[in-house]
Amino acid sequence: MNPRPRPLALAPRRLHRLALPGFLLIAAGLLLAAGSARAADNGFYLGAGLTQSKIDDVGPSIDFKDNSFKLIAGFRPLDAFAIEFNYIDLGRDGANLGPISVDVDGKAYAAFAVGLLPLPLVDLYAKAGVARWESKARTTGISLDNLDDSGTEFAYGAGVQARLGSLAARLEYERFDIADTDGAELISLGVTWTFL
Repeated sequence: MNPRPRPLALAPRRLHRLALPGFLLIAAGLLLAAGSARAADNGFYLGAGLTQSKIDDVGPSIDFKDNSFKLIAGFRPLDAFAIEFNYIDLGRDGANLGPISVDVDGKAYAAFAVGLLPLPLVDLYAKAGVARWESKARTTGISLDNLDDSGTEFAYGAGVQARLGSLAARLEYERFDIADTDGAELISLGVTWTFL
């Protein structure tokens, strides 16, 4: 006489048979979602961001710090590579040096090659290129000649962006040199939209 199998002994087998198709269905859905999110990121993209810029030692006792904006345009032909162009408003700041008041504002145009590490729903990236910066200074209390300046310097940065289809939100750090200063450092929070 064969002993009757206990219900507890059958329970793991039934759960295993039921869980495997459910697991496969969920895994397939996640892979399809990740694949479509990654594909949506390739193409032309436009964006904008809020930027905090910092330029130390602009002059004696002058450190430049302001909140402003940037505009972003790029092309991502591959998952791991993009070309990007930025317009960066460096903002405006001022200082008083005794009887002299100095007001400085700046902007930059940058072009970058961007290397990306695409992960599910997130990209880590680093970029390198050049930035063309321009600064204008105005004084009150005394007239000084040739306070406007410009230059082209090596620029680099890194960031992380979260993707939801064609929409991406990014947090990034960028840096480039500016003559007679400690250089420009920028932290920005922005969004981009990819056009397929």
